[in-house]
Amino acid sequence: MLTNRSRSTSLSIQCLPNLVIIGAMKCGTTSLHQYLDLHPQIHMSGLKELDFFVREKNWRRGINWYQSHFTKIADVVGESSPNYTKHPLFTGIPERMHQIIPKAKLIYLVRDPVSRVVSHYLHQYINRAEHRDLNEALADLSNNNYITSSCYAMQLEQFLPYYPLKQILLVSLEELSHSPLNTLQRVFRFLEVDPTFEHPAFSQVFHQSSDKQRLTNLGAMLFHVPTGGRLLKVLPHLMAQPVPPPKLNQSLRERLIEVLKCDVERLQALTGDSFSQWSL
Repeated sequence: MLTNRSRSTSLSIQCLPNLVIIGAMKCGTTSLHQYLDLHPQIHMSGLKELDFFVREKNWRRGINWYQSHFTKIADVVGESSPNYTKHPLFTGIPERMHQIIPKAKLIYLVRDPVSRVVSHYLHQYINRAEHRDLNEALADLSNNNYITSSCYAMQLEQFLPYYPLKQILLVSLEELSHSPLNTLQRVFRFLEVDPTFEHPAFSQVFHQSSDKQRLTNLGAMLFHVPTGGRLLKVLPHLMAQPVPPPKLNQSLRERLIEVLKCDVERLQALTGDSFSQWSL
């Protein structure tokens, strides 16, 4: 890996990102990625979620593959991969990142951790990576990826030995949703680009749908055949079913709050932010 880096020319080195949105999953990374790419001084990768620093995913592809996704020279060049903050599911990410882009700035998007758990579960269920109901999926809260991905302080602490807090900006989904322009101005100032830039699309939410659908067993089988996509449109009721919002029972909600509370307190101490909009 590093031998490839040493052979890079000075021009290709400039094409390495100096910004990485490291997550968290289901916290608005798609929207922020799109917003930043609208800024004339910022170039975000065309393909979101490069997952380059994840050993189990694209690390083996090498640095030339990584560089190929950054096709423009800009003041800020960035990518977004929520899998970068899924420790311990994926480990060693900050070390690999620091080897390649030690001076990069990082943005970590967070949201109410209980709401994020539910949204994470729904995402997995719709994509047929999860088949249990919500309460069953959260019956065991130890070593549970839904829970650890909402442990923001723990995830952030993996990066701090390599990236000081001055290189990291935390942004909550709540503030991005409720005050997009003010929040983006704060992000732009952090990135040292023109903070006065505005765009009509800043009020648009990307990658969000109120009509959640999950492929049926038949749909899952047919979707991968050449005509599957057309069948999904012609026979939608046979191919997919609407998914109602999952309901978290009160006792489990209280257990989640108890498990996540200490992590939120550590995050508050690290950042000085109260995160007062959260339900904990």
